[in-house]
Amino acid sequence: MAQSLRFRFPLHALALAAAHVTCHGQAAEQITITGKTDTLPASIAGFGDTALEQSPFQALSLSRSQLEDRGATALSALTRLDASIADAYNSPGYWSALTVRGFVLDNRYNYRRDGLPINAETAIALENKERVEVLKGISGIQAGTSSPGGVANVVVKRPRGQDLSAVSLAWSERGSFKAATDLERRFGEGGGFGLRLNAVAETLDPQVRDSKGNRHLLALAGSAQFTADRRLDAEIELSHQSQPSMAAFSMLGGRVPSASSIDPRLNLNNQAWSQPVVFEGTTASLRWTERLGADWQLQAQWMSQRLRTDDRIAFPYGCSAESAWDRYCSDGSFDLYDYRSEDEKRDTTAGSITLSGRLDAWGMAHQVSTGVLWSDFRLHPNEQIYQWAGVGQIDGSVQLPTPDPEPYTTAGRHERSTELHLRDHIALTRDTGLWLGLRHSRLERSSEATGTDYRQSFTTPWLALSHQWTDALLTYASWGQGVESDVAPNLPQYTNAGQPLPALKSEQVELGLKVAQRDWNASLTAFDIRRPLATDECDSAGDTCTRRIDGNARHRGIEAGGEVKWGSLSLQGGAMWLRARRDGASEAALNGLVPTNVPQRSVRLGAAWRFQDLPGLSVQGDLNHQGSRYVLPDNSAQIPAWTTMDLATRYSARAFGREWTLRAGIDNLFDRRAWRESPYQFSHAYLYPLEPRTVRLSFSALL
Repeated sequence: MAQSLRFRFPLHALALAAAHVTCHGQAAEQITITGKTDTLPASIAGFGDTALEQSPFQALSLSRSQLEDRGATALSALTRLDASIADAYNSPGYWSALTVRGFVLDNRYNYRRDGLPINAETAIALENKERVEVLKGISGIQAGTSSPGGVANVVVKRPRGQDLSAVSLAWSERGSFKAATDLERRFGEGGGFGLRLNAVAETLDPQVRDSKGNRHLLALAGSAQFTADRRLDAEIELSHQSQPSMAAFSMLGGRVPSASSIDPRLNLNNQAWSQPVVFEGTTASLRWTERLGADWQLQAQWMSQRLRTDDRIAFPYGCSAESAWDRYCSDGSFDLYDYRSEDEKRDTTAGSITLSGRLDAWGMAHQVSTGVLWSDFRLHPNEQIYQWAGVGQIDGSVQLPTPDPEPYTTAGRHERSTELHLRDHIALTRDTGLWLGLRHSRLERSSEATGTDYRQSFTTPWLALSHQWTDALLTYASWGQGVESDVAPNLPQYTNAGQPLPALKSEQVELGLKVAQRDWNASLTAFDIRRPLATDECDSAGDTCTRRIDGNARHRGIEAGGEVKWGSLSLQGGAMWLRARRDGASEAALNGLVPTNVPQRSVRLGAAWRFQDLPGLSVQGDLNHQGSRYVLPDNSAQIPAWTTMDLATRYSARAFGREWTLRAGIDNLFDRRAWRESPYQFSHAYLYPLEPRTVRLSFSALL
């Protein structure tokens, strides 16, 4: 639903053990992800290609192969791959929403594409992405404004200087079918020019009923290597997805219903007049890279993102019969609304210029990066409908007549930002490094909806100290700030209507240890994040309210992860213990409360076996455990913890001069019934069930 109604110790990826077919006609060779030799850099961190095991921060970096092994087609799949990442109102058929370290990533400010800011209030296709990165914790040196959970970045596939033809077919229950191709060609003398085409067509028929749809993607990336020191990259992506989203369940009166009593395939958005959510996007970018001698590089980027959305749903909300607006009625009925937000347009234009390189100063080596980033975002006015349609039933049995539409026009929003950054990695000694970051941001925001037009400026620092005790052992400590900007609603009852609040500055302290050997790696991290909370203080009659900063959200936790390989066996694992609480509130009863929809414990474990007698064949099993979550802000209701098992296999071989890969998987192997998450949105408690057991198959060929 549109924003007015619907918001909708280091850890490594729990990767599947994969069989890789060599390009030289040899037998397929097994490769597992190990901490020291195979981890990918996280470019979103801003420190170049520094390996993760040598970096004083936590990040997740997943390759294309890892995403394919897990059947990942949306960013929501990351919740199964890392213990610190959880769901945050992940409605099937809608855009992905993630929680990192207990904080919801803001889809407007916490997402990047090749390092440039994008709006993630859309369906982001992954087939033309080389990898997905998540930087965990405070993100003040990467983003002008963002929530403190971290930053997610998708890296686009680019030409790699080779001729490549790859095709793939995929199927999953009930009847979703996808065909995709990845083509690359070199041109010009020495192959200095390249084109890479990714195309996808998919029919969507998932386990959730009344959710049939379709999507397609067409993406073209080109590169021109004019000289050894001069390169131009360009790309354009066209995407479309049309599919009804899934309406959530809720509490029934004063109780949380048992998940085993609910059919997880039932979609309460099943009215005959329900229409699909439609996401359309066009994104284009240019990148110029110029080497300035052996140690310096200048890079200029520009990106344009144009999104169009038709957001529609038969939306269950509250129980007027019992004057309960945060849950459904005790008899299973609920008020049903016809919500439509037609032709939403979100336009983002961003650009950056970055100078990076190495220098020696004051007797120390410096790895420096400095530059400017600017962005312009516009949310255009559009037409919406939100009206009562009747009373529905939680078993989906009630069909209501088509409501008579009463449209109204929403207001637009305009945001501009200019950000200057400076980062420096200083080698104090051969083994000790000082990492410094500073970002100065200037915001200009105006909204027709709130009648606001304001400007804010702030500076967010970050610093870390690391020590490499041995080639394999690193310890570090870091401190940083992030910032958010908030405005009081422009409503008559607010005493500070339309006025901006002081910048909400978050702080994080982090201590970490990383060990990366040839055949095993391990990590341990402790973090403490404090985030100011903007709340509404209203009088007893509700006649007047004031939005102000009142206390903090404080999230303290420990993350642990590791991976080990013994011959044909590979084990991976990760866990997070989180203590998320509110403190410093003026009302004492609020202090000590746990935020809704945030598990305090989570575990990911995986085991993979490579068959020596049949090179190219591997089997993977994964366990995913998440602790209980609170449903209501007063902590009076919660959903139980749950554990699921997934099973997958992969076989790669070379035959007839071609490379072939077959993947198969069963998600939720034992068909566990449980509430997957409990988002509390728009003063309403929602419940989403675990997806039922699902079988998936895919076949790909490198021609």
